[in-house]
Amino acid sequence: MDPPPPSPSPAIPREAWEGCSVLLDINDGDRLAFFRLTPAAYLLTVKIGNKTCSLQPLVGRPFGSLFRVGADGLVPCTAADASSLRDDSTRDGDDGQVQDETRDNRSLVDNNTAQNLSSDDIEAMKRDGATGDEIVEALIANSSTFGKKTVFSQEKYKLKKQKKYAPKVLLRRPTARSICETYFKKSPARTGFMRVDTLSLLLSMANIGPYSDALVVDMVGGLVVGAVAERLGGTGYVCSTYLGKKPSSIDIIRMYNLSGDMASRIAQAPLNDLCSLQNSGNTPSVLNGSSQGEVTKPIAVSTEDTQLSLAQQGDTVVSDEKQQLSAEQPVDMEVSEPPLEEEHPVQDETSSLDNKGNDDGSIASRSLKAGKTPSPEKMKYWKEHGFSSLIVAAPGNEVESLVADLLPLLSDSAPFAIYHQYLQPLATCMHSLQVSKMAIGLQISEPWLREYQVLPSRTHPHMQMNAFGGYILSGIKIHNTDAVVANK
Repeated sequence: MDPPPPSPSPAIPREAWEGCSVLLDINDGDRLAFFRLTPAAYLLTVKIGNKTCSLQPLVGRPFGSLFRVGADGLVPCTAADASSLRDDSTRDGDDGQVQDETRDNRSLVDNNTAQNLSSDDIEAMKRDGATGDEIVEALIANSSTFGKKTVFSQEKYKLKKQKKYAPKVLLRRPTARSICETYFKKSPARTGFMRVDTLSLLLSMANIGPYSDALVVDMVGGLVVGAVAERLGGTGYVCSTYLGKKPSSIDIIRMYNLSGDMASRIAQAPLNDLCSLQNSGNTPSVLNGSSQGEVTKPIAVSTEDTQLSLAQQGDTVVSDEKQQLSAEQPVDMEVSEPPLEEEHPVQDETSSLDNKGNDDGSIASRSLKAGKTPSPEKMKYWKEHGFSSLIVAAPGNEVESLVADLLPLLSDSAPFAIYHQYLQPLATCMHSLQVSKMAIGLQISEPWLREYQVLPSRTHPHMQMNAFGGYILSGIKIHNTDAVVANK
């Protein structure tokens, strides 16, 4: 009799829930901020312009919802508001038709006399309860030069005033793509300047899929480990290895809203233990100075764990690269802690945020600790069968010697992908692999991405783009008897 099929993984909720992480996109990418909706979400606030808004309205709302700033804080936009906003951003004329543009801006002089509405009038409208959209319409009606501008200039003027007086907030789900894009825009040094297309190529070239056993060297804050665990979907395992005795920080995985099933598939083990296990053939009972934890069990967070408290609210600007690399939280993460939690000290990078949630395999509403040490049984399995794929993202380390230690841990015909910000370290590593005959299909790829603005009568690349996305060395590990004998 055939065994029953495995139960499907729980569906990811479509709405924001208490304890989850969310990404707020303010004014179409002008400002990005991560928040964790704790059970006391009514105490969490975000400052938009001169107004402080509570995050309580986000709980229970579908991801992708659009909010506007009202008199009482964040107010969900209606379907009519959202459709009118889209129409305003894409319309060149009435009924969506492109107008015959004969006007230009040559006669316009910016001498601050075109606007008949004073700041006192605007403040009076706010006191009377006028909405942001009403203020924008009043500004347009009282502008003596608005009608003389080109259609394109009129749209820019209206959009500028909307961002100031009627800002919009988009509730986004933190995924591998949105997290990578946010860090690349706000704090690229934190993630090794890894672009979203580079991350997707790493996952594809390493053939990350369900039931994979992936070996990952993540020195970019946990971005890659979280992306691999997200793609595994609660199947297979991802082993995050590191050099030395202190684990690399992978605290970014707390942004992914991983379920208990997904979190239980993340393990951490030092590279020395993996290499010594491969060479000696013995499975150590204790790794990294701690007792073994069964990795097949969901990662639990004790009630003694406390939330990370940040002293400041609002955007944090970090200009020093060393501070960006050592910060436990991203510079664009904004958290306003409840007053009842303020007495708790800031925890180290292996601690977790304490949020209420169930202990089953459903989507956990609690934050996650770093991966536990793999069990002796799992270590023995990896020793006998090897890992099915390898991803290396360690821009600050020497690639050649690192890959020489990692490749013997893979099974034969296992693919690997190595990311580096510069070309020369990958070229040296590629030459070494060719000489040692440890891999085939070696190639160095340079990811390339260009975003286009497509609107009626104007289609062109964006004026400000990032032209560089690093390099990826990929290949397939093969069995080499000579190399095995030499290592022995």
